[in-house]
Amino acid sequence: MAKIAVVDRCLARIAEVHGETRKDLLPVDIDDITAINLLRAVQAAIDLATHVVASENYGTPDSTAEAFSLLERRGLIDSQMAGRLRRMVGFRNIAIHEYKSVDPAIVERIVEQHLGDLQDLGARVVEAFGLRKGDL
Repeated sequence: MAKIAVVDRCLARIAEVHGETRKDLLPVDIDDITAINLLRAVQAAIDLATHVVASENYGTPDSTAEAFSLLERRGLIDSQMAGRLRRMVGFRNIAIHEYKSVDPAIVERIVEQHLGDLQDLGARVVEAFGLRKGDL
């Protein structure tokens, strides 16, 4: 799936700038690379969720975050994961519309604790529908 590949690519870039490459970058560059790739990964997860919801006729989400609730109701993801993904949508909305108010500590917390949720979503979609990553 193209959206899963986007998530994987963005998360790899985040890992790269938080790994050995970190020493060669200015802190502002690390922050910018991390933020833009996190936003792209979250958007790709949203796109993936809305695609599944639409193609499987799970309902019409009232909001972007609601797509994750519909996946939860169908048992594709659990309630904890759905909640974390909905909060990432909130982070994305703040980051896009009011960039100056993004708390760097929140970005760091997402990077340290919740990037796996973005990868897990893709893995669950692939598993649930018997797909290979390149199928869509």
